[in-house]
Amino acid sequence: MDIKVNFSGRAIRYTEEEIAVVVEAMRNADPLTQGQYMRAFESKFARYQGVAEGSCFTTMNGCAALEMSAQLCRFKPGDELVIPSHTFTASAYPYLKKGARLVWADVDPHTRVVTAESIEKVLTPKTRAVVVVHLYGYVADMPAIAALCRERGLILIEDAAQAIGAEVDGKKAGSFGDMAVFSFHSHKNLTTLGEGGMLYVRDPALAAVVPALRHNGHCAYDFERPDYWKPAMGNVDVPMLDGDMLMPNNYCLGEVECALGAKLLDRIDAINDRKRERALRFMDALADFPELEFHRVDSRRHNYHLLAARMTTGPEMRDRFMRAMSGEKGVKCVVQYIPLDRYDYYKRLGCGTANCPNADAFFDSMISFPFQHWLSEEDFQYMLAATRDVLTSLRRG
Repeated sequence: MDIKVNFSGRAIRYTEEEIAVVVEAMRNADPLTQGQYMRAFESKFARYQGVAEGSCFTTMNGCAALEMSAQLCRFKPGDELVIPSHTFTASAYPYLKKGARLVWADVDPHTRVVTAESIEKVLTPKTRAVVVVHLYGYVADMPAIAALCRERGLILIEDAAQAIGAEVDGKKAGSFGDMAVFSFHSHKNLTTLGEGGMLYVRDPALAAVVPALRHNGHCAYDFERPDYWKPAMGNVDVPMLDGDMLMPNNYCLGEVECALGAKLLDRIDAINDRKRERALRFMDALADFPELEFHRVDSRRHNYHLLAARMTTGPEMRDRFMRAMSGEKGVKCVVQYIPLDRYDYYKRLGCGTANCPNADAFFDSMISFPFQHWLSEEDFQYMLAATRDVLTSLRRG
């Protein structure tokens, strides 16, 4: 049958006010990159996060922010980085490219994110850094993880790509670590016209090199010039940290996207609250079907970027459920985040071994429901009724 409810390529619909901001920036932004809208977005984002002014940097996407965080780690031969196996590939490969050896950590079977205990199990004397991914929009136990990393002298990086606005004890995801990464991809709760990202850097000394690292090594001359055009309009140099050279990139986000991002910050909490309210309604309406196990969090610790469940009756029943939902009801659920050690990419690069039974078990039985913010109430109720119908039918055999 025709698909009625599907995973769309965009998470939200823009309001007329947000469209007007984009149009205004199109007309008036000068320049169209590295200008006033970028500075305003970075400043507003830092205030939203409750972090220091000058610590947040827009990027062309979340992966670009990850790439720069990996550069700032300055890995040496043999250095290890601990990261969950259950995440999107972009969380991991930038660190591999910059010289780290990846060590996979398992996730908690209920929250589906790493814990201080699962991280500690795989730490070695070679561990230099830890990446914590707040997958699905749920913030891991950052107070405990941050304490562990401080005790061991480890760099702590938060992948908060899916968790903007989520918080623990009033502190935002992405404000606990030494660095944090955000994504404004089309699927995210805050999205800047398809792509966009943000890098947070706590240490002012590291933050000072990010502008040149992000923008082709561009920097000012360190001497007075009688003629502003000589020897050139600006200098290009290699960003340096304690004698280490960092090769520059071009990871800038345009002014139009920055203008939209700053405007969207005005309603990100409302977007998150609406999605959380709907997620809880969906779960509660299915409470009499233990075949589906959700992660129910009635607080801002979860922003419900995605609505994921585990089929407690196993992989075969999961597949039957998804076939019926798609073929009979026109609701296209998906399965997400194969453990990275299973991918050919990581196997070929020597990272194909993991001891992550929880990640494996969850992935093999997981279901992710269509859950865009713009989904109509009619479609939402249809998906809920379809889920109940299919589960009832499966019970009958």
